[in-house]
Amino acid sequence: MKDADRLHDRLGHSLQEAAADDLRAGDRLLIVVRHGDAGDKRRWEGPDRLRPLSPTGCRQAEGLLIRLDDYPVERILTSPTVRCRQTVEPLARDRLLPVEPVAALGVDAGPAELRTVLSDWRLHDTVLCTHGETISQLFRQLAMDRSEVEQPPEWPKGSTWLLRYTGLRVSARYLPPLALDPVLTR
Repeated sequence: MKDADRLHDRLGHSLQEAAADDLRAGDRLLIVVRHGDAGDKRRWEGPDRLRPLSPTGCRQAEGLLIRLDDYPVERILTSPTVRCRQTVEPLARDRLLPVEPVAALGVDAGPAELRTVLSDWRLHDTVLCTHGETISQLFRQLAMDRSEVEQPPEWPKGSTWLLRYTGLRVSARYLPPLALDPVLTR
């Protein structure tokens, strides 16, 4: 039995039940992930776009496998930064999907670029890995659109937001980061 399977068994059926609540026929699901921990950017000496995940961030990336185990994922789009790509690589390997870099998910992308991605009705069951600054823009847009947000918005590193589009209505549900124990990731 894989380590991820053991952890999933320990979490019980609560993840499956939550996934069933999030998925309804005809809905469009976008899964917005903030990249995992990448250490202190002030201590990083190279270009910020090349800053990798820290050991904690790598465990959060592995935790994403468990967190999203019961959700369908057809595509994985990510900011072009190394830390975002590394956050979704374990999921991409597990689901046998390519990681697609999208500039509109980058840290410097503007609100119009983000809105273009989010309003693309061809995206179903898609993971979008991005940055805190971009997620902040997303929640400003959701507030302006009077979307239903399950709890006050927060987006710590490694966290996930499920955006369910039902017609013109959007509901958002928060999933906290799940960092696997280092023993399980060996």
